[in-house]
Amino acid sequence: MLAGWFPESWQGFAIAQQPTYDDPVLLSSVLEQLRKLPPLVTSWEVDHLRTELAAAQQGKAWLLQGGDCAEMFAGCQSEPIASKLKVLLQMSLAIVFGARCRIIRLGRMAGQYAKPRSSDMETRNGVTLPCYRGDLINENEFTAAARRPDPMRMLRGYERSALTMNFIRGLSEGGFADLHHPENWNLVFVNQVSGEVAQRYQRLLQSLGDSIRFMETIAGSDPKELRRVDFFTSHEALHLGYESALTRKSVRGTGYYNLSTHLPWIGDRTRGLQGAHIEYFRGIRNPIAVKVGPSMAIDELVEMIDRLNPSNEPGRLTLIHRMGRSKIANVLPPMVDRLRELNKHVLWICDPMHGNTVATQHGRKTRRFDDICEELRLAFEIHAACGSRLGGAHLELTGENVTECTGGAGGLTEFDLGAAYQTQLDPRLNYEQALEVAFEIAEHLRNGWR
Repeated sequence: MLAGWFPESWQGFAIAQQPTYDDPVLLSSVLEQLRKLPPLVTSWEVDHLRTELAAAQQGKAWLLQGGDCAEMFAGCQSEPIASKLKVLLQMSLAIVFGARCRIIRLGRMAGQYAKPRSSDMETRNGVTLPCYRGDLINENEFTAAARRPDPMRMLRGYERSALTMNFIRGLSEGGFADLHHPENWNLVFVNQVSGEVAQRYQRLLQSLGDSIRFMETIAGSDPKELRRVDFFTSHEALHLGYESALTRKSVRGTGYYNLSTHLPWIGDRTRGLQGAHIEYFRGIRNPIAVKVGPSMAIDELVEMIDRLNPSNEPGRLTLIHRMGRSKIANVLPPMVDRLRELNKHVLWICDPMHGNTVATQHGRKTRRFDDICEELRLAFEIHAACGSRLGGAHLELTGENVTECTGGAGGLTEFDLGAAYQTQLDPRLNYEQALEVAFEIAEHLRNGWR
């Protein structure tokens, strides 16, 4: 056990990005209920992911992390959940087959219900209300009743996370993930996608089928590994009341685990060294991640690593750099060089989404596909030049046929965004764009940049 740490020790530290509840009695009651509910994941699953991430640090695997900017309670339905899983399976297949690289699949799902915001309040037409902080806390509708933080929403978030997790487990362990039947992963609108990306994927499936039949003929058996996949979950552990209520002591005596997810992360807005999130995260046994933006000083980064991973354990800490296309070349290399000099064991992965958000002339958020791909390319090059290794990508994407990011093989423009712009927060890659990114990643890995 760490000296002075317990699941609620963060309450003695400055905290950011938390809701203000007007009913403390109800809040206490909800947290007490959460403490008694079953965990959503197990410590064995968490430890397995930690081992996998340690392998990725050594270049023996690659991390593909993806999902919604923010989940919504209304999206807890079979088709949207299965669609996200299908996209991640197709992407991982493109990378595995194209780069001959083992993939760790990590969803931004089954708990991504809270979001940080740039301001506590929002004003429209002279009316000021609390900002929307995600379905775990309040509703997006701009009314006083909807924007009131409601503790009961934490119970709804737990229930929907549990339902999502149960469905994911059933799919990933069952025939859905069978490599013999990748047609299971087709999306409902896939026949509408007929460009080069879709044709390239169909050629991959043909080659995959030939390879599987060849392997089974030689081996004389059907390897069970081809019929299931490991699929892990992650979310930003923003609401510390909720997270600490789902933090449990392992029955094996190995410490405390956040059992709301396999991998929780700290966002760029809540990574202050003297803050509550660092205090909470330093004591849990999960593999953890931190978003690293261009405002982070190198000395601050080193001190943060020492607090979160004082024993320098492999697989413990993932750094998700999100610099933006225009800043990554200047900001990232000194960070990578310093951590290599100090022999810090971290897994570097690239988030090419958050540093590349722009507004259209009509004020709508979007991201340019070329900027996303360029930041990924630069990340591969920078790590290789520094003697480091890019070990994964962190992407906001959906299995729905949305129009939220411009560019890509479909040539979406700003004028096309209104056709199916569904996100209430940040723009996501659609199916075709996500698959195109996967082929880009496979090409970089095949060229030896790992």
